[in-house]
Amino acid sequence: MSTGPSGFPYRLVATDLDGTLLRSDHTVSARTRDALAAATAAGAAHIVVTGRSVRWTRHILEDLGYGGLAVCGQGAQVYHAGEHRLLASVTLDREQARLALDRIEAETGPLAVAVSRDGLDGDVLFGPGYRLLGEELPVTSVADPAELWAAPLNKLYLQHSGLEDDALAEVARRVAGDLVTVTVSGEGIVEMLPLGLSKARGLSIAARRLGRPAERTIAFGDMPNDVPMLAWAAHGVAMADAHPDVLAVADEVTASNDEDGIAVVLERLLAA
Repeated sequence: MSTGPSGFPYRLVATDLDGTLLRSDHTVSARTRDALAAATAAGAAHIVVTGRSVRWTRHILEDLGYGGLAVCGQGAQVYHAGEHRLLASVTLDREQARLALDRIEAETGPLAVAVSRDGLDGDVLFGPGYRLLGEELPVTSVADPAELWAAPLNKLYLQHSGLEDDALAEVARRVAGDLVTVTVSGEGIVEMLPLGLSKARGLSIAARRLGRPAERTIAFGDMPNDVPMLAWAAHGVAMADAHPDVLAVADEVTASNDEDGIAVVLERLLAA
């Protein structure tokens, strides 16, 4: 691969947030900030690619002083942080989603369900029994499941009291994979998305707007929802404690998010 004047071989650095760019305390280290700033100074663009909706991402981008494009909602939303506007948004067909949910529950029994509503300030609504693990984020709990379906949605979150995440996702794909895309993005987070949607799809839209091709992109991730993004990029990097599905497709494995794994790779490339 040819390099620019600085020697840095990539024009786009795509980073997942949770488990990748963010440490366990949900902050970004000074070392990682410095490495990203150096990559940007060398001619690359940094783009955040996250499963979080814009509402759940905005405070992190503001803390980073991030004014460019971000891909949110597993690729459903392309967001211009500097202008605070959506450039693209994909919604989930609610009839197909309800049919998919019916098929899954016919196999698994009742599921706890949450939804992410469309829009810049789209609420995340939790139905009865749904639990958020980890970081405290703005949510609205509803007692009547019918409220979950009352407005356009980007995605559903599914939980089961007995099945582990990978097992639930496997059942969902088997019985409803012709209607929706199903992915696992974190502990206790199995997601139902519009059919064909992925981080790679959203990233490709944003990269095209930036004029940055896949063959000059390096991507970092840790969970199965990152697999399409790592496959799309020229060089896919898994964090040390990544899900086995990510480790299986990565071109390289770096240190963990708590050990500045992104910085470790960028510093090496910048010094080459």
